[in-house]
Amino acid sequence: MFDREKWGEVLESIGKNKLRAVLTGFAVSWGIFMLIILLGASGGLSKGFMYNFRNSATNSIHIWGNETSKPWNGLPPNREIILEEGDVEALRHAIPGIKNISGQYRVWRGQTQLQYGKQYGSYGVRGVMPEWQKMEHQIIKAGRFLNEIDQQQCRKVIVIAQDAREELFKQEDPIGQWVKVNGIPFQVVGLYEYDTGGAEQGQRSAVYVPLSVAQKVFNAKGIVDDILFTFSDASIQGAQQAQQRAVHVLARRHNFDPTDERALWLNNNVENVGTIGGVFTAITLFGWFVGIGSLIAGIVGIGNIMLIVVQERTREIGIRKALGATPANVIGQVLLEALFVTTLFGFLGLAGGVLLLEGLASLIPGSEFFRDPTIDISVALRALFALILAGALAGYFPARRAARIRPIEALRDE
Repeated sequence: MFDREKWGEVLESIGKNKLRAVLTGFAVSWGIFMLIILLGASGGLSKGFMYNFRNSATNSIHIWGNETSKPWNGLPPNREIILEEGDVEALRHAIPGIKNISGQYRVWRGQTQLQYGKQYGSYGVRGVMPEWQKMEHQIIKAGRFLNEIDQQQCRKVIVIAQDAREELFKQEDPIGQWVKVNGIPFQVVGLYEYDTGGAEQGQRSAVYVPLSVAQKVFNAKGIVDDILFTFSDASIQGAQQAQQRAVHVLARRHNFDPTDERALWLNNNVENVGTIGGVFTAITLFGWFVGIGSLIAGIVGIGNIMLIVVQERTREIGIRKALGATPANVIGQVLLEALFVTTLFGFLGLAGGVLLLEGLASLIPGSEFFRDPTIDISVALRALFALILAGALAGYFPARRAARIRPIEALRDE
């Protein structure tokens, strides 16, 4: 394989037909280039949509109260369903395999003013239970999140994000300090990681207080805006069963028809992830299909070119065999040329595709629809290895034909 004379003959053969070699190699290079780009783009789409689940457990169901559309037990339609803290405990004991559950109350349903000294800022204040952190994946950078004692004793404590710290406290350590929420003092007990997704859309991160405090201080009277819970069986069937159980429990407590789809708003993350995963699996398979199709076109070109090369060198091959060249020598020479063209242009296409994806990843800001359109280098290398094997296969059949040439017939060839 590393014989200088053989390599010299390969390069000489390619040099005699530069345009043909370049065009053939370009087909191979373009095939693997398109495969890398398609896989990177489909991966970017998938990462973008999955980014929407960054702050939410995938084995979770989110429930909001809505308005009934059917009469039930003598009650008219169009009744508003308002969730309560008692619903949280009812669901906790009624749904098998439940892991974490929390109600949420958004203080005054909008932006609330926080004040520290002379610094002000408007942030969404949310009253939640301690289990909320496990479901929404807040990463604590300093201090702690809310705990059960805060909830039980109605402590006026608050957890803020890094953007609130920068705006209100500047360089000062916020832990242990007191801030006013619409004029009511709360002690800062925790600092969680800044939500960069919100920052990209000009949004500020929420701040958290115990649900019991939000209801008592801000006169919520046991109301919650929504309920979030996670469960152990994260299969589609398990999620559907958990959802049906939750709907029936709330239908019984609020006296509405459990088949009334408008009474509650439901967001089942298991079904969402499954649906999105299926869509992007199909997109990825389509990318592989198109890319492999392009590769096959290039490989067929390699095979055709090697057939032409064998035909052009029939007399030369005959002379070689007459001088003692074995069939293995002839096959090796033709295969070496096919492998050289395939490997060289395949690597160029691979490098071009990877570099383009890296450039796009650095230039395009990440969003909820498209982010980080890169490809795993191991996948790229496996694609290149498969291409080289295919190139060897494409060169083998012309090589085998060359090896079968009889010297006497080759010498008669014009």
